[in-house]
Amino acid sequence: MNLRENWRVVLLVVFVVLASVALFAPTGSSDAPTNQVPAQSTQSAQNGTNGTNASGNNTTVTVQANTTDGPTNLKFGLELSGGTRIRAPLVGLTAEGVEVPADNATTLEQDLATRLNVSTLDLRVDSQGRTVEVFTENVTEEQFASALQASGYDVQQNEIRDGVTEQTLETAVGVLDRKIRGAGSLSGGDAAIVRSGGEAFVLIEVPGATRAEVLELIGDRGQVVVVAHFPDGNGSYRNVPLFSQDGIANVNPVQIQQTQQGGEQPVVPTTLTQTAAENFSDAMQKFGFTQQGVSACRTNMPNDEDGYCLYTVRGDGVVDGEIRGDVVYKAAMGPDLANIINNEDFVKDPSFVTSAPNRSAAQRLQLDLQAGALPAELDLDSGTSYYLQPSLASEFKSFSVVTGLVAMLAVAGVVFFRYREAGVALPMVLTAAAEVYILLGFAAAVGLALDLSHIAGFIAVIGTGVDDLVIIADEILQSGDVKTGRVFASRFRKAFWVIGAAAATTIIALSPLAVLSLGDLQGFAIVTIVGVLVGVLVTRPAYGDILRSVVLD
Repeated sequence: MNLRENWRVVLLVVFVVLASVALFAPTGSSDAPTNQVPAQSTQSAQNGTNGTNASGNNTTVTVQANTTDGPTNLKFGLELSGGTRIRAPLVGLTAEGVEVPADNATTLEQDLATRLNVSTLDLRVDSQGRTVEVFTENVTEEQFASALQASGYDVQQNEIRDGVTEQTLETAVGVLDRKIRGAGSLSGGDAAIVRSGGEAFVLIEVPGATRAEVLELIGDRGQVVVVAHFPDGNGSYRNVPLFSQDGIANVNPVQIQQTQQGGEQPVVPTTLTQTAAENFSDAMQKFGFTQQGVSACRTNMPNDEDGYCLYTVRGDGVVDGEIRGDVVYKAAMGPDLANIINNEDFVKDPSFVTSAPNRSAAQRLQLDLQAGALPAELDLDSGTSYYLQPSLASEFKSFSVVTGLVAMLAVAGVVFFRYREAGVALPMVLTAAAEVYILLGFAAAVGLALDLSHIAGFIAVIGTGVDDLVIIADEILQSGDVKTGRVFASRFRKAFWVIGAAAATTIIALSPLAVLSLGDLQGFAIVTIVGVLVGVLVTRPAYGDILRSVVLD
């Protein structure tokens, strides 16, 4: 075979080899079948080290995340591996068209928080987008409008809508994505924005996990607030929020430190942002934590008798001076950290460790700090959930393979019946099969989690691919004898123009489905478009070279 004349066949072989590498080559990582994420369940108060702590018991959330199956690197989504799908809106109200000067945004948040009796974490003022949002079920549209009017903004009740802004939706999806992937669900689990009936929803899919397991992972906002709790000198205590996830610049993996008593203490090393570090250092000195407050937290006492403590709070933190949420860990100011703060060295290297009573609680804390906090809770009561048993999904997978083989055999039978010549029909079937194989390699390379919609796309590619090959064969063989390469090239070019026009039409028609978040239709469109491109650029030209060799010989 002349490689120069048949370079398209060589290109097809190269693509098949690359697909084989993507499908079967070791990925260099061993994905465990499960990944454990601790569930928050009980309050714990233990002596801390140089920081604040989050706690829980040894209860864990198990998310089965091994979405690969068999010897290949293919990953399978919910419908072919089983798992949970949850679709729910975010809790919130949005006032639009509110003209808020940029330098008044923080003031308005604090003013609204006081008037509505919520945390500033439950409010968001966007001066550029001219929107004000509140993320709680405890505020009505009437109350929200009244609070804005009392703050000096002319907002009527009919100008407030249910739901949140697009930016808040995107932030929530990003946080959920990081939580799911951090819990070990790899590319098989993700979060996305979907729309139905003019309403926006967050769609979460986690293969291999039950509904209860997913809700343990994403059911709360994951808000962690560090609070200074200390006596005010008048017989009562003050609670001052110090920082939340926004004040953390970096989170490192869980480490085990040795305590003075010879035990082990799980900690999560963190680094604060410069602003958070300065605020923390100033607050610790101002409130006496680095003087009389050193090692002065009595963790076994009630909150109003425990002295100088650093609380890790899961929830809103502090509202009107009161803790809003669960105090999941208490820690004393360590003498080493106190000396660093007093020497003004903390802001130069704002490293910080948050302690936990056990490793699982530390892992949950690490996940929350890395993923960030949801801007608003998911309204699960207004949403829907769906769980598919892995055993049933396995049957779907088997049926999908059988369906693909039946489609290929049916096409092969029709082609052989029509042409009755192995030299024409066999390359046609093998080329169509190579196209599907290359698509599978593409799915493995990009980590596409295959679902039934993708399988439908593969079957569509088989049909459209063979249809194009039949056009080529008919144009060349049904127009008389082919005696020279010039005649073959002329007929092939004519057929290829028809194929190219059909491919362009298909791509244009399916592009909106591939771009828009339309659930299963998006997966079908993506696979079909990629298949059409592979066909037009690789497999159809290669079949032309093969057919030319058969006809001219």
